[in-house]
Amino acid sequence: MGGREDGNRQRWTRAEASPAWERAEASPAWARELLEHLRPAGRDIRRVVAWLARAVDGAVALQDAGGNLVAGTRLDLDEDLVADITAGRIASAAWESREHHLRLVRVEYPYDTCVLAVSRPAPFDRRAFDVVTHTAQVIELLLTARESTEAGHRLRRATSDLRLAILQLLMVEDTIAARRVAAGLWPGLLDTETACVYVVESDPAARDRIIADCLDRTRDDALVVRCPAMDGHVIVVSPRETTGDALKSLVGRHRDTYLGGSVRQSLARTATAYGQAVSALAVAHHRPDKTAVYAERTHPERLMDPAALRAWTARLLRPLDTLPHHTRAELLATTRLGLEFTAVATAKVLGVSRNTVRARMERVETLLGTDFTDLTVRAVVQLALNTQVGLADAPAPSDTRDPGPDLADLLSGPALRTWAEGLLGRLDADARNPRRTLRAWIAAGGNAERAAQSLGVHAQTVREHVRSAEPLLERQLLATGGDLYEVVLAHLAVGDLGLPVLRPRR
Repeated sequence: MGGREDGNRQRWTRAEASPAWERAEASPAWARELLEHLRPAGRDIRRVVAWLARAVDGAVALQDAGGNLVAGTRLDLDEDLVADITAGRIASAAWESREHHLRLVRVEYPYDTCVLAVSRPAPFDRRAFDVVTHTAQVIELLLTARESTEAGHRLRRATSDLRLAILQLLMVEDTIAARRVAAGLWPGLLDTETACVYVVESDPAARDRIIADCLDRTRDDALVVRCPAMDGHVIVVSPRETTGDALKSLVGRHRDTYLGGSVRQSLARTATAYGQAVSALAVAHHRPDKTAVYAERTHPERLMDPAALRAWTARLLRPLDTLPHHTRAELLATTRLGLEFTAVATAKVLGVSRNTVRARMERVETLLGTDFTDLTVRAVVQLALNTQVGLADAPAPSDTRDPGPDLADLLSGPALRTWAEGLLGRLDADARNPRRTLRAWIAAGGNAERAAQSLGVHAQTVREHVRSAEPLLERQLLATGGDLYEVVLAHLAVGDLGLPVLRPRR
């Protein structure tokens, strides 16, 4: 092009089409230095730009299409010229004056374009021209690699979020939606009625490695989820029988890693299976192989009349039947988890706030006319919620005027009383009388200080007695959940505690 009136000369050239390194023969030393920036340890665009500034003895700026400085030093560039380069109308440009010489090169990579601008006081000789051209190609490679890495991270995050969303749908018993979401990426994974839940525990710093190992071993046969509530936990939901063996092998290869598994449950009872896996995980810490599966021991509900239990459950939860189906399922699932775990853990598992969990449980409290701070209430409501899962296929009572059995009827059966006396009788051999302490502690809502005041002892004594009762009863007591509620039901069955007050709304 012709010169400008101010005496400055400007010219535009197309990017060179020759291979990147064929023209480096005149100065192999700088080419080798530039190649070093492609090594994994040296892939830093800012360092490449700084190296280029030293190599050509000038100032260098790398800016994106929006004019934002990516690396280097800000230079005063012609906006129209930069726009022509980023738009692809020209590939490069050179501009000269008596004081400095400027060269601009288009740097293109997926989804974006940058401009590499180099300014120096001396004219661009063949060596400087080659250095700039090859450096632009290296920057293109680094930007492309960075974009690919970031895209991979985004894809992994999105997939991880999708797995969590599926788990949360299963936790609230929305199995239809869970299957629809899973079908896109994992066809057939949830095309089953039952599954097992496993929880792998490791050091939080090693969890990403454990997740990768779980995904590698289970392939597309399991739903592998980063537990949102516990930093060191990985939750695995799988209908396949081989998953348990694969995870046991994984635990054997990693130090300080433990595995707890549930028994096979229906998908609608994923929350129950998750509680079983967590309970088994506590046992796994004391096993040589660091693994445990939830023990199917005699549960109190299995010693009750099934028809009477279903009728009592239906009547207790009837106030929720007037709610829309989705709201009812949401309240039931949240309450079931909220009784098993803390509000914080429940909120993280369900992907909602703590206030949402508390609000839902308070609504259930109001509908049932009761108070969840009472451990006997919690135990009885959890009994109903666990029974409710199987009520969908049960026939509705034919006579709605029949009040049906009450809680006292359910707990008065001889089989249940024999079980309760046998369970609590394990504590009678201890001269410290932990049975008396445990009864007072339950009556105080699990509060050691209030129990200590009623017994006239120190709060630490109460905690020690409760803790010493755990191995005798083979149940976790200090952590709220199903184990504790079974012990509470045993106290109710033998009459050591009064029946809770439940006044469901009509």
